[in-house]
Amino acid sequence: MSGCRAEADEELGYAHETTGGPRTEAVQAAVTGHVLTFTGTALVAVYAFDADGGELRLAETVRSPGGPYALPASYPLSGRSPVADAFRSGRPLWLSPAELAEYGPSAPGPESAAGLSLGVLPLGGDGRGLGCLVVVDEAPEGIDADRRAFLELYAQHVAAGLEASGPHGRPEQRALAGSTLDRLQVGAFVLELSTGRMTADTPTLELFGIPLDDFDGQVETLLASTVPDDVPALMSIVEPGRLTPGSSQLAFRIRRPNGELRWLGLRCRVQAGADGTPERMLGVVAEASYLRPTADEVSMVQRLSAALAGATTIRDVGEAVVSALRDPLRARRVAVAELQADQLVVSILAPAEPTAWPEVWRSQWRSEFPDAPTHALPTLAETMRAGHVGLWPPGADLEPGLSGIGPGGLAVLPLPANGRIVGVCLIGWEQPHEFGPEERSLLTATAGLVGQALVRAHALDAEHELATMLQRSLLPRKLPVLPGGVAVTRYLPATMGLEVGGDWYDVIPLSDGHVALVIGDVQGHSAAAATIMGQMRTAIRAYAVEGHPPDVVVSHANRLLVDMETDLFATCAYVDLDMEEGEAWFVRAGHLQPLLRRPDGATEELTIEGGPPLGVVAEAEYPMTAIGLSSGTLVVLLTDGLVESAQLDLDDGVQQVRERLARADPSDPGRVADELLGSAARRHDDVALLLLRYDGMRVRPIRARWTVWRLPDAVMHARRFAARTLRTWGLEGELDVVLLVTSELVTNAMVHTTGEVHLNITLTADRLRIAVSDHSPRTPTKPTSVDWEATGGRGLLLVEAVSHAWGSVPLSGGKQVWSDITLSTPRDSGQSAAGGQDR
Repeated sequence: MSGCRAEADEELGYAHETTGGPRTEAVQAAVTGHVLTFTGTALVAVYAFDADGGELRLAETVRSPGGPYALPASYPLSGRSPVADAFRSGRPLWLSPAELAEYGPSAPGPESAAGLSLGVLPLGGDGRGLGCLVVVDEAPEGIDADRRAFLELYAQHVAAGLEASGPHGRPEQRALAGSTLDRLQVGAFVLELSTGRMTADTPTLELFGIPLDDFDGQVETLLASTVPDDVPALMSIVEPGRLTPGSSQLAFRIRRPNGELRWLGLRCRVQAGADGTPERMLGVVAEASYLRPTADEVSMVQRLSAALAGATTIRDVGEAVVSALRDPLRARRVAVAELQADQLVVSILAPAEPTAWPEVWRSQWRSEFPDAPTHALPTLAETMRAGHVGLWPPGADLEPGLSGIGPGGLAVLPLPANGRIVGVCLIGWEQPHEFGPEERSLLTATAGLVGQALVRAHALDAEHELATMLQRSLLPRKLPVLPGGVAVTRYLPATMGLEVGGDWYDVIPLSDGHVALVIGDVQGHSAAAATIMGQMRTAIRAYAVEGHPPDVVVSHANRLLVDMETDLFATCAYVDLDMEEGEAWFVRAGHLQPLLRRPDGATEELTIEGGPPLGVVAEAEYPMTAIGLSSGTLVVLLTDGLVESAQLDLDDGVQQVRERLARADPSDPGRVADELLGSAARRHDDVALLLLRYDGMRVRPIRARWTVWRLPDAVMHARRFAARTLRTWGLEGELDVVLLVTSELVTNAMVHTTGEVHLNITLTADRLRIAVSDHSPRTPTKPTSVDWEATGGRGLLLVEAVSHAWGSVPLSGGKQVWSDITLSTPRDSGQSAAGGQDR
């Protein structure tokens, strides 16, 4: 080998011995020349493990004629010999001539054979050793590091070929399989990572069907022959930017110039420089026709690939793996988990019952699925570090956290992507399961598909979370506390697609005990739809707070959207509910009909006369429909994502929601909302839901109103009205504070505005509100500092000092400044008060 010695490929005249039967001298010479030239040694042999005899038996030998050495026919596994020691330890054994001589008669050759170096490489692993590959070299300095690396990779190919040559899962029946070396067409290459230059020997180029003179030393020349579906996986191993020191393996397909489809196996090792940076790659490529899948396996991979193509979340990836592998492989348990730091974040377990999994998994079952620490599963952690599929037969010696998953056999699939391990898939069998080479190939191919899908889904999940965060930031963070009712909302983003949608809702407290309920849906899923949604919600809230009636609020919003000159439109349902009287005024702009649940459990889809969607017709009319509500009634507003999809007709969806609404317990509105959402896992559209339970006010407010005429003694008359009203209501204890607030608010309106001024006094269960409205839209501003020698500027500071809360709200053509005063003795339903006044 030594840099891929292709020039010696044509040398013949060597001997090949095998238990596989006689063959012609030309075939023997060709095979012998290829094997010895590739390994760069004078002898190559395969010892296979014979379980019945407890020994390693010589199965195949390729050697140069006339060499001063010979190999024993077998080695007892219990004895001391280089072959037995390497097999028991499971690690390669490299012996210099001096070290080989210390073994005495057990060494492979007579004692007089001086100057021989020896390499013994175990074949197989995962608790199922197949035997050993023995190489004898005549170089007295021993086998150098590069040749050792190539031989270790070559041994892995020999092990795969030996495993494929015998009955599946029966190591003792492979002992006499033979003719593995001559069937194994193998080549080697060296890739310099700093320059991207590749040196490949002649067998490698022959495997790819590339003439020696046509190879330009570029990786892309080999990739051009690779089946397009397999290029991403191959690039993840050979692309310099993704490499990390260590070993990798991959089965892939190429298309030769004559159209032949050929399976190749690649095993490579990245070597790092002195600074730890990957410096070059040593690789061995072998013909692997035994990996060609059966029709059933091809179908399984195709189904999995199709399912993963449509997976947009990590949960989707896990469900696709379970669906594609669990039943076809007759497995009992399947788990898929992401690797985050030293923690396995489980995306799915099948079955999902905690009792079906070992204790280490159940101990951290915090939510739907547990997180498992890798330090509690050392075998799993080691397999993930190695990056190779791990297979353990029935009864393997594993830690309880793994042995309990697959007592009849366990497969651990590290999931590779972008040059790293991103997760793991575990497949466990309850009954004894035998692993064959085809199944190993299938699981290896599956791991590559799942790893790439997991990374893609993780990115999509992050993007979807970002879009959801954007949309939620445009919705109300919390709902107001309503007198006489409870409102709850739910919003669920679509699981299909990643763009932000335009569904919105709002609950807007209004004056005089009214509340506005709004729900809407902007056409499409895009940033533009989200922008329109935010503008519509803000506009409707502003129009509602100004005191416009429901039809005017919706008409104003419609004209605003038309003036935006956008191609998008929006549907909307608006309800103005009097929380004192239970009278609701509905306005509908192309939206779904509201639903009601009466106190007796009867549900109803209201028939609300509506207008076109917002943004379609500038002068559209939106009629109002009045509905009376009794205490205990549920009002439900929703968007079409809940009741309509490609698989669900709108009428059927509405009927399903009504049935859930009828069965729900109205005492818990939050639970009612959750039950209305149902259990649909995949949604093609966003879902917004607004639900209000109308209870009615236990203590109804009392109101009094006074029109303040612009007279020199207007403030005095306002104070007299306030005093007379409080005495009538029996609230003399609050008289001084109320008179102070009345004086300051009325004086402020008379001095700084023009037109009519109105004084409103409202008594609720525990509060007294003094409100003064005028025709100036300018909001009063509290001074930041006051010169106490000045005659003005102190009024609002006094109001703030004596009030529980105060503020200003816009009204149609003006504003209202209000102050809330807490009652020293709250009213209850047993107290009475005289009716309100209106002057």
